[in-house]
Amino acid sequence: VFKNLQLFLENKQPEDDLFDRLNTSILNKHLQELMDGLTAKVFRTYNASITLQQQLKELTTPEENVPAKILSYNRANRAVAILCNHQRAPPKTFEKSMQNLQTKIDAKKQQLSAAKKELKSAKADAKTLHDEKSRKAVETKKKAVARLSDQLMKLEVQATDREENKQIALGTSKLNYLDPRISVAWCKKWGIPVEKIYNKTQREKFAWAIDMADEDFEF
Repeated sequence: VFKNLQLFLENKQPEDDLFDRLNTSILNKHLQELMDGLTAKVFRTYNASITLQQQLKELTTPEENVPAKILSYNRANRAVAILCNHQRAPPKTFEKSMQNLQTKIDAKKQQLSAAKKELKSAKADAKTLHDEKSRKAVETKKKAVARLSDQLMKLEVQATDREENKQIALGTSKLNYLDPRISVAWCKKWGIPVEKIYNKTQREKFAWAIDMADEDFEF
């Protein structure tokens, strides 16, 4: 391979194409000699789709909640985007948006810390008073802690997701190179709302897949 690359580089300028004698038409003609209907796009679509399915099986954990499962989905999709070389420059607003998100995370941590202190105090009161009012107060404080913990976890998952995907264009592979039935089947299997994966326009585009695929679909 190295020797061939040296030959291809001979008498070429830095801006010249390395594989100047190869184009999509020539490649597709060769591929169709190997298999009827096989093209570079078909090959890429198959590679992308089978990779997504394998990654979803490896990364999805039954015990995870919805935000964590969506993070696993995005990680599987990112593996496909890397395979297909779907890179991008980080958005100009990335640093600012991450700072804003971190501010929300810090504020939520403070709220959670305060809620835990209130719960501890409520438990002490209930232990002393032994009445219905104090017991209800403990339950209310427990629910507040659980709610804030869930909100904090969602924000932290969102931050992780943004950071990991800052230089990866997930949309290109998801819309153009992946069989949507894989994503739909994954959603149905794990109880994830399809709208968490596809927006309204995308759901209309892939309505056939949403109707066709059940949770047992295998690509």
